[in-house]
Amino acid sequence: MPKGKHVKHVKWLLLTSAVGLAIGSTYVNSNENSSVSADLEDRPVEIEDEPSQIVQLEVPSEEALDQLHELGIDLTHRAHMHDGEIEVDAVVTDSEIEQLKQYDITVKDVLIDEEIWQARVNEREEIIEQQNQIENAEENLQFLRANHFTNQSETFLYLEVKSSAGESPSTTLTADWEGNEDPVTLSRKSDYGEYLYHYLFIPMDDVPGEVTVTSNLGNDVTAKVTEWLGDDKPDNPKKHYATEFVDHYMDPYELNERMEQLAEEFPDLVEIIEMPHETNGYRRHAQATLGTMANSAVVVTSNAWGHEGGNDLSVELVAQENSSDLQVDINGDDITVQLETDENGEVVSTAQDVMAALNEEAGDLVSATPYRNYSGTGIVEPTSAELTDGLNAPEHISREPQTVKALRIGKKRDGSKPGVLGYAQEHAREWVTPLVTIEAAERLLRNYAHDGKTKQLVNNLDIFLVPSVNPDGATYSFYDYNWQRKNMTNHCPEELSDFGVRHNWGVDLNRNHSVGSIHDGYVGASTNCTSGTYAGPEEHSEPESQNLVWLADEFENIEFAMNIHSYGGYFMWSPGAYDQNREPLPRPTAGEEAFYWAASNHILSNIKEHRGTVILPSRTGPIPDVLYSAGGNSADYLWYEKGIYAWNFEVGADLWNEEQQRWQPVGFQPPYEEGHEEAMEFASGLIGLFEVAYQHSKDNKPPKSNVTPGEGEYDGPVELEFETSEPATIYYTLDGSRPTFESEQLQLGGTREPAETLTIDETTTVNWFAVDPAGNIEKNYNPLGNGQNYNSITLQIQE
Repeated sequence: MPKGKHVKHVKWLLLTSAVGLAIGSTYVNSNENSSVSADLEDRPVEIEDEPSQIVQLEVPSEEALDQLHELGIDLTHRAHMHDGEIEVDAVVTDSEIEQLKQYDITVKDVLIDEEIWQARVNEREEIIEQQNQIENAEENLQFLRANHFTNQSETFLYLEVKSSAGESPSTTLTADWEGNEDPVTLSRKSDYGEYLYHYLFIPMDDVPGEVTVTSNLGNDVTAKVTEWLGDDKPDNPKKHYATEFVDHYMDPYELNERMEQLAEEFPDLVEIIEMPHETNGYRRHAQATLGTMANSAVVVTSNAWGHEGGNDLSVELVAQENSSDLQVDINGDDITVQLETDENGEVVSTAQDVMAALNEEAGDLVSATPYRNYSGTGIVEPTSAELTDGLNAPEHISREPQTVKALRIGKKRDGSKPGVLGYAQEHAREWVTPLVTIEAAERLLRNYAHDGKTKQLVNNLDIFLVPSVNPDGATYSFYDYNWQRKNMTNHCPEELSDFGVRHNWGVDLNRNHSVGSIHDGYVGASTNCTSGTYAGPEEHSEPESQNLVWLADEFENIEFAMNIHSYGGYFMWSPGAYDQNREPLPRPTAGEEAFYWAASNHILSNIKEHRGTVILPSRTGPIPDVLYSAGGNSADYLWYEKGIYAWNFEVGADLWNEEQQRWQPVGFQPPYEEGHEEAMEFASGLIGLFEVAYQHSKDNKPPKSNVTPGEGEYDGPVELEFETSEPATIYYTLDGSRPTFESEQLQLGGTREPAETLTIDETTTVNWFAVDPAGNIEKNYNPLGNGQNYNSITLQIQE
């Protein structure tokens, strides 16, 4: 398919979407984020946002499901029909649950709460601590076996080596011997969680005299190879393929470390691409809300970032003993506001008075604003607070703007090979997704030396892997607020920028793109800055989405892409958005859709091989057909603007509960044992995409096509049906003219239907040709020239 073949859909008039849910039921703001009347009944200040939880909602009807979207409820990617009821997973607070009851939407089950999330965090920290202990201890390498034998017609080499650091899957061992071109990675063998050893079992033409095994921790051990006469050996010796290279959820800092390690270890196969648009950083200004009642509260925000001094500031409101004017005293980082009192010693300063004084006298250090949309006419109360940015990541995690990095893997990385892009964690809370890219990268690199199929892929493709598109948000999810979906950039106005709203700031990066955007009238996103699907103030406003655009622009050889999300077990492609009349973006042609299905079959079969997980047919297909509209998503941008075949993984397929006879969701952050399995199976799926890309690049055989019925005379109208030898787009004319790339294309018959048929009700000459996804044209016909070697039939219809 030619680059740029797909054009951006014609912009629709901006449609106003529904009112957003109140944050903690404190206010209601429109999508334009304008404040409502300040004359509200005074209420308590909310210093902390309401706790959230993932629940399974029972939705009585499609209309009620639409209401969820209109209210801006933070839905996960999972929707399911069960016993006639619609089940939808959502991240909600208790007040939101109460609000949903008026639409007869009720909670069926609580899936994950903060206690469970904390257990996941503790699990991760325990694994990291165990790894550190293992890796910091002096490693001991021990050869258990170094044998060769001939079994019937083939000679084999078999090694067993045990590392004292082998409990950690990040410990890798490679074998080398005289005459070997590249070190070969050993596979790690464990049983019921117990590490046994690493092994290698491969066919050999020439048996080496001795073998040296080296650990990535810097140690090595050498053994002589002796003959083995027994028959106790592992299965499938010709399929030595190392896997299992991730062992815990990895934050963005760890991901970058692993990428750097791989680039250093495999300089001939890997380079790191640094993308030009830095994130806004894992950083915030320090804040405090002084006061307990909304209309008398003052929000104080540091001018400096929290880590650059804002966290050192404190503010105290003190009632003066003697009646005098309000004044502000500054002593280093300590700000004291002497409140005005009357003759009885009662404070008479309002929040407005305090704000004005702070902004005038301490404006170099802080700014002071009203609490949310209140006027600040209430009398303040003496109090004090230390400002904080609320960020809890360890000190080694940078607070500065981050450079988003991609691993570029390939033997020849000059743009001459077909490019494939895999990118993950647009949504911060999806912890499994980066592991898919890291595991796939490790498999490519560590199997390259000895696995023919892997070498084929690396030698003939240009592979780009972005483990974390959204490092700021991901860090926030790991250390501060696990449900964080968006990045950390606050585009909210003043009245929505106090500390209690901090978990609702940010832009949904998978709604920030320029195709099918809410800014163009499509649905599935929000212009409410506190919504989980906030699309940003404008298309491509965020550096993270700009990086993806840059990557597609900079490397024009990219022909395939996979956007990796969780959870729900979906496999989807464009169109990804529709308007309020449910009119989607232009669907792929019948031939393009056939290619999507054929390639998907291969990719999903790879996923199934790991542990039998089947992505359901009902969850496979164009996004609106299997889930819901996702206006402004990145895969649509890649497909329509860049002509890239772009898919979306939703890792974490439901697990079948045999006892309850129902499917059960796994969540964004399942226990690592489950997360590991998801990473393994979807890494296999990503390798499957690379295989699709490789086969596509080798396709130089033109397609063939025919029609039914054929040329002849007919008594009445006929339905003309096209058939092709492979997925291919049909270009045709019905007026006898020569078909070109500007001619009509055969489309789908309808949603999830095969290709349309053409109704011929009068004598017609049909001219056509077929083009497969690799660009091969039937009969080598040149639509841009003057050739006549296209297909042609005449159907004579008797009237």
